[in-house]
Amino acid sequence: MRDHTSELRLAQVLLETTNTLDDDFDPERYLSRVAGHTVELLDASAAGVVFDGAGAPAGAAGAHPRELALALLGAQQTGGPCVESLGTGRPVPPVQLTAAEPAQRWPEFTPLALRHGIGMTYAVPLRQRKTLLGALNVFMPETSGVPHINGELNLAQAIADAAAVGLHNHRAYTEYRILATQLQGALTSRIRIEQAKGILAERWHTGVDEAFEALRRYARRERLVIDLVATEVIKGTLNDSVLRGS
Repeated sequence: MRDHTSELRLAQVLLETTNTLDDDFDPERYLSRVAGHTVELLDASAAGVVFDGAGAPAGAAGAHPRELALALLGAQQTGGPCVESLGTGRPVPPVQLTAAEPAQRWPEFTPLALRHGIGMTYAVPLRQRKTLLGALNVFMPETSGVPHINGELNLAQAIADAAAVGLHNHRAYTEYRILATQLQGALTSRIRIEQAKGILAERWHTGVDEAFEALRRYARRERLVIDLVATEVIKGTLNDSVLRGS
């Protein structure tokens, strides 16, 4: 009978990665979990994410294990798989660091990676449609072989794609919440103004348009938001003669 444990775990990780509709969402903590799942599923030594919503490198936003991955990402100032993936928006296929070419290609990163027992590395972009959000960098142990790595590269890309969806969903969710709050505030303000107009019109035995003009004139003269003036009218803390004669 086929063992579905690994498939089930991958499904759980992808589902968790796309589920970001939380008010207490923290990008650093979230991307650190993404890196941790990458290490787990790919049996990697470390993984890290460089993330910037504008598409430019902003530094390591999530890494696991933290110190090693941050060091490996930080050593890519003069070049490295993560920087290349960010620059092109495409995957950087597996590179065997013990070969001669990587030392010339990434002179600062390669010796540091080898000192930490990293023998192979690759990177994949975090992309939401045309927007490049960052890159996921995977660091494999020195004993890693290349034959099955294409499947691992595809798996890393699946995790990165799920993370891009999760980040996009949270951004859309946040924008929706802000808009909803603004609309609710505008509606509440309008209700207060209408209530104040009705109070003044009834008290002064006049029309609501004249009452509104009095509110607006007073707000302009005192440089106040009209909603604040309406609130004072409702509370009864504003002198009618001052308001009507403004």
